[in-house]
Amino acid sequence: MTTIQQPSTKQASTKQDILEHLLKQGQCTVQELADQLHVSPQAIRRHLKDLETDGLIIHQVVQTGMGRPNYSYVLSQEGRDRFPDRYDDFAVSLLDTLAETVGADQMGSILRKQWERKAMEYRDRIGAGSSKERVSKLVELRRAEGYMAECHPVNETGASDEEGDRFILTEYNCAISHIAESFPSVCGHELEMFAVALECCVERTHWLVNGEHRCGYLIQPK
Repeated sequence: MTTIQQPSTKQASTKQDILEHLLKQGQCTVQELADQLHVSPQAIRRHLKDLETDGLIIHQVVQTGMGRPNYSYVLSQEGRDRFPDRYDDFAVSLLDTLAETVGADQMGSILRKQWERKAMEYRDRIGAGSSKERVSKLVELRRAEGYMAECHPVNETGASDEEGDRFILTEYNCAISHIAESFPSVCGHELEMFAVALECCVERTHWLVNGEHRCGYLIQPK
């Protein structure tokens, strides 16, 4: 027997798709959302109205000429909070207390040791394989930890290259954002962690801390 999805379920699914697309793209117009999600612009507008009423998105006016202004939609902070982006406040409080107890230098050593252990854990779980297989496995591990992560291969010009061994790893949220705010060094350790885990060179291309809507990492052979 075929199960028919109830309209309310479909609507909830489409709204979630809109939120996820805005998280990944940063901002979108109605037509862009309609094209990407294969939903009519009229339906997209209804969903956007509901999401804006719920405080999950906000709109921005985009003037492209002498005609009527267009609208671009972005996630509000409440909308971003719908995605896993932080550990419990207890973790931050505990680290603050630890920093006060042992001092800044010792705290730096503790955080480094933590990321070194995490890097080795990743490397063991990633195992052997091609660069593509190892990067894909890292994406799976990060997703399991609450990150909205994805990767794609690129060539020297930044274009897609399915046969290459250079990759862009993108994470659209930060599962340790509160910790990173109090202890910014963890972001630097993250680069080292990926490099050790993948045995590759890793460079940052985008950074949520700088106001961008994602963190991005270029991964390439040493």
